[in-house]
Amino acid sequence: MLFPTIVRVIVNHMVQYSARLDSSFAALSDRTRRGILEQLGRGEASISDLAANFEMTLTGIKKHVQVLEEARLLTTVKVGRVRTCRLGPRRLARETAWMAKYGQMLEARLDSLGEFLERTKGSTS
Repeated sequence: MLFPTIVRVIVNHMVQYSARLDSSFAALSDRTRRGILEQLGRGEASISDLAANFEMTLTGIKKHVQVLEEARLLTTVKVGRVRTCRLGPRRLARETAWMAKYGQMLEARLDSLGEFLERTKGSTS
């Protein structure tokens, strides 16, 4: 039977797609991590530079960097004793598409509500 195979492939794709979104949104849910990405958008920075800018310990900033690295939102390169961070390979295209789709759905629901209110406006008087 071909049908169960197709369903399995589609479901598997949805799970992988969701997992990628989950890791991105989880990484972006923290203000410090968003700040790190903003700073790296202006240029590379060492772990020490990030720790100083965010007034955090090296251990604390390394934990944030690890979350961002696991989500592929940044990469690190170690040269000698210095670990340098830069923006990663992910460009958040899927996350942006998900937010746009959600926004369209919300707009459609609000439009329907507006139409309903217009239709029923005269009947309540």
